[in-house]
Amino acid sequence: MTVRRDFQEPARCRPELVIGQEELFTAAREQLRRGGSVLLHGPAGIGKSTVLRSLAAEYADSARTVLRCSATESESHLPFLALADLLGLVVGEVADQLPSAQRTALESALTGRGESSLQRDGLALRLAVLSALRALAARGPVLIVADDLQWLDPASAELLGFAARRLGDTPVQMLCAVRTEGQEYDGHLSASPPDTAAVRLGPLSRAQVSALLDHRGYTGLPRSTVRDIHRTSGGNPLFALELGRALAENPTPPRPGEPLPVPTSLRALVLNRLEMLSYEARRTLLVASAGARPTLALLHAAGRENADAETGQAAELGLLATEPEGTAVRFAHPLISAALYAEASAQDRRAAHAALSTAASDPIERARHLALATTGTDPDVAARLAEAATLARDRGAPSVAASMGLLAARHTPADSRPSPDERRLEAAEDAITSGEVDLARDIARDVLTRATVPADRVRAWMVVIEAAGQALGEVDAVFPQALADAGDDPRLLALVHYQLAWRGLVVEGDFAEGREQAAHAAELAARAGDRRTELLALAFQAQTETLMGHPDAPATIKRALKEPQDPEVACHHNGPGSTRYRWLIMSDQLTEARSTVTALLREVRRRGVVESEVHFLRLLAETELRSGHCGRALDLARESLRLARDTGIGTVASALLTSFAEAAGGDVDRALALAREAVEHAEEDGDQMYASRALAALGHAQLVAGDAAGTVRSLRRVRELEHGLGITDPARGRWHGDLAEALVRVGETGEAQDVIDVTREHARRLDRASVLAVLDRAEALVRAARGEHEAALAQLTSAQDRLAKLGYGLEEARAAFALASLRTPRRPGPTAYDEAARLFRRCRALPWLRQVEAAAVAEPPRHVPVPAPAPALDALEGLASMERQVAALVMEGATNREIAGRLFISVKTVEATLTRVYRKLGIRSRVDIVRLAAGRHSK
Repeated sequence: MTVRRDFQEPARCRPELVIGQEELFTAAREQLRRGGSVLLHGPAGIGKSTVLRSLAAEYADSARTVLRCSATESESHLPFLALADLLGLVVGEVADQLPSAQRTALESALTGRGESSLQRDGLALRLAVLSALRALAARGPVLIVADDLQWLDPASAELLGFAARRLGDTPVQMLCAVRTEGQEYDGHLSASPPDTAAVRLGPLSRAQVSALLDHRGYTGLPRSTVRDIHRTSGGNPLFALELGRALAENPTPPRPGEPLPVPTSLRALVLNRLEMLSYEARRTLLVASAGARPTLALLHAAGRENADAETGQAAELGLLATEPEGTAVRFAHPLISAALYAEASAQDRRAAHAALSTAASDPIERARHLALATTGTDPDVAARLAEAATLARDRGAPSVAASMGLLAARHTPADSRPSPDERRLEAAEDAITSGEVDLARDIARDVLTRATVPADRVRAWMVVIEAAGQALGEVDAVFPQALADAGDDPRLLALVHYQLAWRGLVVEGDFAEGREQAAHAAELAARAGDRRTELLALAFQAQTETLMGHPDAPATIKRALKEPQDPEVACHHNGPGSTRYRWLIMSDQLTEARSTVTALLREVRRRGVVESEVHFLRLLAETELRSGHCGRALDLARESLRLARDTGIGTVASALLTSFAEAAGGDVDRALALAREAVEHAEEDGDQMYASRALAALGHAQLVAGDAAGTVRSLRRVRELEHGLGITDPARGRWHGDLAEALVRVGETGEAQDVIDVTREHARRLDRASVLAVLDRAEALVRAARGEHEAALAQLTSAQDRLAKLGYGLEEARAAFALASLRTPRRPGPTAYDEAARLFRRCRALPWLRQVEAAAVAEPPRHVPVPAPAPALDALEGLASMERQVAALVMEGATNREIAGRLFISVKTVEATLTRVYRKLGIRSRVDIVRLAAGRHSK
C-alpha cells in the first residue's frame, strides 16, 4: 500500500481535504468573502491547519499582498521571529513611507542588528508595524495568514494584536489558527480585528473518521477497527490518521476485541517512526528541536556535518516538512519536535544546547542555550543572561527580558552582586512592563519568603503594589509591611510614601491625603539624595495642590523645576514641566502656556516618546481651544485621539478633549458620542478624576446641542464628584458657567445663582480672572430671566470686554451672542447678531455660528415695530419672571423654538412654562395670549 506523507506540506491545497468540517468551512468562507477575518481554534490535530491552508489557497488570489507565518514552540522564546516571517520580504516596499524612528525600530527588530531605539518605550515599533500594514493596504487588500498563534513569540504576538485592533476600515484581513482546549480563545480573539469570527473545529464523528481514512488511502479497514480508531483518537483527525498509518504499516493486524497495537498519543507514534532513523540522524533532529529557528547552516555550525542527508531521511519519513525555498528546517508538526526533545536524556539535551550556544547567531538565543547547557551556578553564564535580558528590554520585548532575567537569577551564585534575588526582582519589573502581572507578583512573593535585605524586600513590595494596578485597595495590607521593612532608611521610605500618595488619591479619593504623602515622599527622597523619586513626588504634590486650589502650589512647582533635573522626568507627561503648564493655563497665562507645552512636545518628539507626545498634543489642543483657535484645536485633538487609540494610551483623556473641540469647531453629534464614550470608559475603570472631566465634556456638548436638561444632569454629577475629590479650583474644569447657563434655560434661576455665588468665592480667592468673567456672563442671564434687562446688558458688556483682553476668543464670542439675544431688536442698521457672528467666524466655531445664524433668521424684521414686553403686561403681573418673558414673546409672535433661543432655555421648558401661563390666565392656547395683547393695544 502506498501511504501519503501526512506531515508533508501538500504541493496544492485542495478544499476537498476538509472532511467533517464542511459547515464550519462554509461559514469561514462567507466571513472572508464579506471582508471580515477568521480565527480558527480547537485542540491539537483537530484540522485547523488543513482548513487554514484550504481557505488561504482559495482567497489568496483576491489579495494583493499575502503575509504568512507559522510558528513552532521552540521559536516562541525569541522575539520578532514571526514578525520577520510576516514583513521581512515586503518591508522594503513601504520602508520609505514610515517615519524615521519607526523605520529604524522596525529594521532593528527584523534584522537583530544595530542598537534599538525603543529602549523602554516600545511604542515606535508598535506604530511601525501598524504603519507598514496601512501602507501595504493602501496599494491593495492584504491577507495575513498565521498558523499556530499559541507559539508566536510574545513580542510578535503583541505587535500583531496591537495592529489588528487598530486597523479599522483598512483592507487587511486575518486568517489565523490557534490551538485551544475548551473555549479559551478569548485572548487571541481580543488581539484580532473587531470583525473577526471565531470558528471552533470539533471532533469528527465515526462516519467522518472513516471518510478521512478512506480519503488518505487507508481503505479496507474493518468497521470495528474504524470504531476503535475513532474511540482511541477521540475524533481527532490527526491522531486518527496516525493510528491508521501505524495500522497500515503493521504486518500483523490486531484481532477483533484486542486493543490497537499502537500507543494512543501522537508522541508515541512519532517515537515509533523515529526508530527508523539512524542514531546520528536522531541527534541531528534533537539539535533542530532545541533550536529556535533551525537551518541547515545552523546544524552544520553546531557540528552536524551530515545534516543534509539526515534531514532528508527525516523528510522522507514525514517528520520534516519540505521547504521549496530556503534552507530552513521545519518540523511537520510542533508535536514532533516536542516529542523528540522530551524523550531525549538530560545529558543529550544539554549537549545539543551547548552546541547551539556557539552556533546561534542571535545573542539572546546563544545566552538561552548556554543557560540550558549549564548546571548549577556560574557567574559568567549569569552575566551573559543579564546582558541578554538588557538587549531584549532594549528591543521592546520585556517578556523575553523577564525570562532571561529569571535564567540569570538561577545561575547567579548566592554571594554575587547583583544577588539572585536582585535579578529576580529586575525580571519581575520587566514582567510588570510586559503586562504579566501575575508572574511579577509571584516572583515578588517568592523573594519575600526568604529575603532579609530591606532594599530587596521594599523593592518586592513595590512590585506587589504595581501589580495591583488601580486595585490598590486590594493590597492595603502591604503598606504597613513595606513601611516596617523600610525602617528608618529615607530612600526606601520615600518609595513607600510615594505609593501611599497614589493610594490616597485612587483608593480614598482624597487630594489632601495624596498631597501630604507626596510631600513627605519628596522630603525623604531629598534627604536620601534620590533626585528621581523626589522630582516625581514634587510633581505629584504640585499637581494635587493646583487642583485643590492650595496656596502653596506655585512654590511647589518652583521646587519641582529646580536643578538638577532628571532628563526623563523633566519632559515626562507627569513631570514638573507638565505641572507648570497646568498652572499657567489655569492662571490665564495662555501665551506662556502655549510656549511651554510646545517646547515639551518638541522634546518628546525628538526623543521618540510617543506616550508623552499624545499627552502634550492634547494640552496644546486645550490651549488653542481656550484661545479661540477652534480649527487648530480640533486638528490637534483629532491627532492626539488617533495616536491615543493607536497606542492604547490616554484614550479617555483624548476622547473627552476631542469632544470639547468638536463641540467648539466641528460636529456636535460627534462631540456627544466621544463624551459618552469617555464617560463609559472612565466609569468602567472606576476613575473618578476622569469620570468628572468626561461628564463635563458631555454637559458642554449637550449645552451646544440645545439639551439644557441633559447639561444640568451631567454637570450636577460633576459638581458632586469634584466636591467628593476635594477639587475647589474652578479653573480645573471650567464647567460652572455652563451649569449656571443651563439652569437658567430650564427655569432654575435660584440654583443658577447659588452655583455662581459659590464658584465666584473660590475664583476670587485664587484670582481666576477668566472664570470670574464667565460667571458674570452667566449671572447676566439670571438677571435677564428676572427682568433686570439693563443690569444684564451692562454685565454682559463688561464680561465680553474682559474676556477679549484675556485672550479667550470663544468665551468672548459667547458673551457677544448672549448680549445680542438680550438687546432690543428695534434699532435700525446691522442686526444685533452681526458682532457675535463675526467673532465666531474668527474662531472657526462652526456649531456656535450656526446657532447665531438661526437666531438672526428667527428675529423679527427691523422695520416692523415690535412691542416691548412691558406695556402689554398688566394682565401678566401675577406670573413668575420666566412666565412673563415667555408670554411676552408669544405676544410678539415668536415660535416656541425662537423663544427657547432668545431665553437660552429648551423647547420643552417653553412648552411647560406656557402650560402654567394658560392655567394662571384662564386661557387655552397661545392664540388667546395674542388676542390679549391685541386687546391691550387697541385701547
